[in-house]
Amino acid sequence: MVEMETKEKCLDALDFMQDWDTYTETLKEGVQVAKEFGLTDEEIEEVSESFADFLSEKVCPATPEEELLKDMWAVADKGERKALTSVFFKMIEKE
Repeated sequence: MVEMETKEKCLDALDFMQDWDTYTETLKEGVQVAKEFGLTDEEIEEVSESFADFLSEKVCPATPEEELLKDMWAVADKGERKALTSVFFKMIEKE
């Protein structure tokens, strides 16, 4: 029960993480806007890696997808993190 309460508090702190589909759609829109401003895919991925570092350290995973990403991020080296970011962007652009 304590674990569920902790997850709920984490979710309340960051509303954008409450719904996986909304979160990925928001990311997809963010990537499109960044491209409109002239950022390259590489620049977007670099910023995203930094953001993923923040999320993996500060945000409690509330869905199985978030927990899996956090676990993979925690054990990945820099090259693997770059690959994960690239794959993730391919997934959201496909939707």
